[in-house]
Formats: sequence, structure tokens, C-alpha cells
Amino acid sequence: MFEIRFHGRGGQGAVTASKILALAAFNEGKYVISFPFFGTERRGAPVTAFTRIDNGPILLKTQIYYPDVVVVLDPYVMKSSDVTGGLKENGFLIVNSRKDPMHYNHGYRVATVDATSIAIKLALGNRANPIINTAMIGALAKATGLVSLDDTLYAVREASPSRKEDNALAAQEAYESVQLGLAQ
Repeated sequence: MFEIRFHGRGGQGAVTASKILALAAFNEGKYVISFPFFGTERRGAPVTAFTRIDNGPILLKTQIYYPDVVVVLDPYVMKSSDVTGGLKENGFLIVNSRKDPMHYNHGYRVATVDATSIAIKLALGNRANPIINTAMIGALAKATGLVSLDDTLYAVREASPSRKEDNALAAQEAYESVQLGLAQ
């Protein structure tokens, strides 16, 4: 089973990102489950979402404590939460950041992508609150190979609540521009 944990703030699209990833994997014939965890339900509050992917039925319905992948939509969340807590050895850390992946490397495979700039360029959300989820799914697809680009783009178009083609462009651009680092 492959387990992915998303960390972000309310309004960034972490829950939708989790659902889009699940749809992409489902489209590839895999079994999936996706669900959110909210601390307080308001814009800007920390949000965690989870996706499990497997080749067989998934019976486990708990939060993910030992993820294979951690996706961080807002790098400031890393200052107040232990987002890498439980991340498996040789796991992936994917961060929305302009910084080089080595900045975040603490024994994990790290990928960074400037999802904020991509979202702003495509006018997804606004400058103060860009919607970066689809860019982060594109980066995840490239970094992990967990789902194909074609199935990622299909899922983005199906699950995005609006601006489907712009969201697909965000995923594609992030897929092409993600920076991959090496584990130490």
C-alpha cells in the first residue's frame, strides 16, 4: 500500500488534491481511499488530507501516521507542524517552494516546485490566495511516478471545480518544472 499525506492551509486545495490523486490512481485500475482531517474549519487553518493507493482492496480507514509521501502545499506549515513525522525511510517530501530540494533534505527524497508562481501566472485563485493543488499533483506525479501524467491530467480535468484547462496546465507545468533532489 502507498500512503500519501497532504499538509496545507484551508483554501489551498489540499483536500481536492487528495481526491484528484485518488481519481488518477483509480483511473489506472488501483484501489483508493481519500479523506480529510480538519482542525478548525476555516480559511487559513491547517488542513491535512490523506490518500491510500493499493493494488487490492483497502480496509484501513485511519489517518496516515507513516506516509510514503508527504506533500506540503504551504512551506510555512513546516514551522508549526512536524510534517515529516513518521515519513518512511527513503520516503518522498514534495514542497511548494522556489528553494533547491537540498534545502529540505533530511534523509528523504525531496522535490520542490514553485506551485505558487504557476498558480499566479494562470490566475488560479488570486495573488494573496493562489490555488496550488493541481500544480502540486503534477509535481507528485513526476517525482514519484505513482500515477502517469495522462491520468493526472484526466483526473484534474474531471475533479477541478472550475477552470479545468487552466488547472490541467498548472499540473503539466509543475510536472515539467519540478526539481528533484537526492536522499542523503
